[in-house]
This record gives sequence, structure tokens and C-alpha cells, in this order.
Amino acid sequence: MIEETLGELEARIRGADSLGNDHKRDLLASLAKLKKEIAALKQTHDTARETQQSLKSSVEELRSSVTGFEQSHPKLVQLVNNISSTLANLGF
Repeated sequence: MIEETLGELEARIRGADSLGNDHKRDLLASLAKLKKEIAALKQTHDTARETQQSLKSSVEELRSSVTGFEQSHPKLVQLVNNISSTLANLGF
């Protein structure tokens, strides 16, 4: 959507007879910078989204592993929880 708007803006600038060549050149240069910044922002956003999805997937895998470990080793998990609680109560 934004690319379409920028394209329309560029076409209007190019077709504006009331603007001098210097003004057109300046406006088109600014528009080119804006397009470049938007592209960089989009790439950053896409990378962040991919990272977030990867992190969610890793967390789900960890939860699944923990659940499996708790089911296969309930006494060990209970013992570790007791030790953790004791240490937490002692201020560790």
C-alpha cells in the first residue's frame, strides 16, 4: 500500500509542470531516500518477526521437553523443585 502511494507521489512530482527542474530533482531525491528508509525498516521488521517466530518455536519445544522430562522423571523433578524452594527461602 505504501509503495503504491509513493509511486503515485513520484508520478505527480514528475508530471508537475508548475515545479522547476531543481525542485523536482530535490523532491525526487527526498522521495528516493524515503523509499530506501522504508525498505530498510521493512527488512528490519521482517527479520524481527522471523526471530520472534523462531523464539516462540524454541519455547514451545522447550516446554514439550520439560513436560516429557517431568512425566518420565517425576521423583527427580520433585527433588529439584524442593531444593530450589529451599535455596529461594534462604535467599539464594
